[in-house]
Amino acid sequence: MYRLLFVIAFVICGCGCGSKEAAVVGSVPTNLTLSAVVSNDNSGNVTLTASATGATTYDFNFGNGAFQLVPTGTITYKYISSGTYTVMVIAKNATGSSAAKSVDVTVSVTATSASLIWSDEFNTPGAPDPTKWGYDIGTGSGGWGNNELQFYTNRSQNVIIENGVLKINAIKESFSGSNYTSARLLSKDKFSFKYGRIETRAKVPAGVGTWPAIWMLGSNFPTAGWPACGEIDIMEHRGMELNKIFATLHYPGNSGANGRGGTTTISNATTEFHNYKADWTATEIKFYVDDQLFFTFPNNNSIPFNQNFFFILNLAIGGNFAGPVAPSLTNATLEIDYIRVYQ
Repeated sequence: MYRLLFVIAFVICGCGCGSKEAAVVGSVPTNLTLSAVVSNDNSGNVTLTASATGATTYDFNFGNGAFQLVPTGTITYKYISSGTYTVMVIAKNATGSSAAKSVDVTVSVTATSASLIWSDEFNTPGAPDPTKWGYDIGTGSGGWGNNELQFYTNRSQNVIIENGVLKINAIKESFSGSNYTSARLLSKDKFSFKYGRIETRAKVPAGVGTWPAIWMLGSNFPTAGWPACGEIDIMEHRGMELNKIFATLHYPGNSGANGRGGTTTISNATTEFHNYKADWTATEIKFYVDDQLFFTFPNNNSIPFNQNFFFILNLAIGGNFAGPVAPSLTNATLEIDYIRVYQ
């Protein structure tokens, strides 16, 4: 279900904070409060605290194009630029009914090096953090549009954190009409952002027919569709071409096999962890492996790479890109040590 944000008019006087509350018709959380404490060290840090009777979760829109699901209702968010921002929180209860409140915050930021704004280190054993990741389940239409062979699940057999590493496991098995299972995680409706440096450390599988990917879609995907929403592929690999790393942009006029991208060949992609990075700005997107730049894409306001995007992590089997699957392939694992976003 996609969230609907309610725009709340708000007037602020001087450096103080005030708010107006709006409630969705029906049984909703009550007594919603929202406070903001701005750090006085010019760091851009603002501690936001929301509380409501009957609320089970809080969605924050930080007023700068970023939003985040915050179950506790309290978060310290770092703004990278000085200005006044209207922060909105939507408090939801278990039935999905909600109430909203907004507050204006004014911050002064002294320019510093990029700061970590979001990450998952995958250090807690078991299932991935549900406040950060959801799942696509099933086969999708036509194998997720690529004639892929896997059925995506959220079972521990297919996705688990062990020894500080996220493992997405593809398994050859008969499952709901498919001959393979795997997993596809996404941060949609939990975390999205516009611009920044993305860093991830991963080890890809070797089997012919495997297709691991760490990528992003525009947050307007549910309404705009693909490729109008834009797609940023930070890292893709296919088992038929070991050690060849792909970075690709898909958008109207340049999608599917016509995507704009670059490749680089590295050593030991399937046996050792490597660092994959993208630097994304309003003017360009740069892609690196182990800090070696291999592709630069010129960005501009006529294409859809100037809006919020969310992450997708998956391991596909077969399909248009990965090609035929080796009969001997019985299992394969994409391992991800961490994923981090800096601004």
